[in-house]
Amino acid sequence: MSALSCCLCGVSILPNAASMCVNCLQGQEDITRDIKKQIHISWCKGCQRYLQPPNHWMHAEPESRELLTFCIKRVTGLNKVKLVDAGFIWTEPHSMRLKTKLTIQKEVHGAILQQVLVAFVVEYVVERHMCTACNRQNANPNSWIACVQLRQHVTHKRTFFYLEQLILKHGADENCVNIKNIHNGVDFYFGSRAHACKFIDFLQSVVPLRYRHDKQLVSHTIHTSEYNYKYTFSAEIAPICKDDLVCLPAKTALGLGNLGPVVLVTRVTSAITLTDPQTMRSASLEAGQYWRAPFRPLMHARQAVEFVVLDCEPVQSSHGGGYNHGGRWQLAEATVAKAADLGANDKDEEDDDVPGIPLEELLEDLVAMQIGEDGTQGDELLDDISGMQLG
Repeated sequence: MSALSCCLCGVSILPNAASMCVNCLQGQEDITRDIKKQIHISWCKGCQRYLQPPNHWMHAEPESRELLTFCIKRVTGLNKVKLVDAGFIWTEPHSMRLKTKLTIQKEVHGAILQQVLVAFVVEYVVERHMCTACNRQNANPNSWIACVQLRQHVTHKRTFFYLEQLILKHGADENCVNIKNIHNGVDFYFGSRAHACKFIDFLQSVVPLRYRHDKQLVSHTIHTSEYNYKYTFSAEIAPICKDDLVCLPAKTALGLGNLGPVVLVTRVTSAITLTDPQTMRSASLEAGQYWRAPFRPLMHARQAVEFVVLDCEPVQSSHGGGYNHGGRWQLAEATVAKAADLGANDKDEEDDDVPGIPLEELLEDLVAMQIGEDGTQGDELLDDISGMQLG
């Protein structure tokens, strides 16, 4: 291929669409004109993190690969060129400035033009902004507007441990100003009433809850008719937990299709799932239905007596089989022995799960314990339900 002269400087070059050499192309075409030269970034002084829009804060060491990637992503216009190389230019740490040197490549007039940006520096102005976590940590704990007082009147903290994991998983505490551990519950403080209402809605979606709210006048401006209130939400969680044994009231059992009355709690969410151990039938008790006729558990899981299964054989229920449990449960006839009596007593107990057995026989171990959180003795509780038949 024959050479030709550059139309500007006359240097012999290979033919191209622009008929110009690389040096003349660099002088005539500025491939950096669409690239932003100065960018503002947000940095939290408390936790040393940078804001990655819209609301994610990331940690990056000075002049690290992560920080360089973060800076390059903030440069607009790089999608129109090819990035060849990038690196930091040293700046004073107290200057609140970051500088990067870029090498890019772009096709101009059918010729590949490579321009090293020696004089071209992208400058990042670092602005101090406090992230949400640091802002909440440094906030005045007494400057709250709304308080959610969450309570559950039980002797254990199983529900609150479960709620803690759900709150952390879904980030429901992101707007909390302060959290205090109180007897039988926890107090959550918020900077606005809307945040407290949002938190109440979250709680209602994961646990059976009822609440009432009140407000107290803090200040009043007579000239502008402005009122400042503090709001209090008193929320109570149903004292029913998974694996609790409960005796349903007559009306509640009838409303659930003659379930029970002695049933086992197999799941607790916004509704309570009850399973009849005689028929394997399951039913969901909504929070509103529970609070209209509340009841307390006969026994918690920690009060149960440990038994060892010696023999187990599946049987067919005479009630037509269970339903509403997704096949997770199977009715069976088991021969069991108390774990405490192994080696000391060879007497076995057989649980037939046959309908019509009086509650006195099936609650023999419950009577030995003083069941009932309100101090009710086992014998008194047995007298209350004496004569009732399972099935």
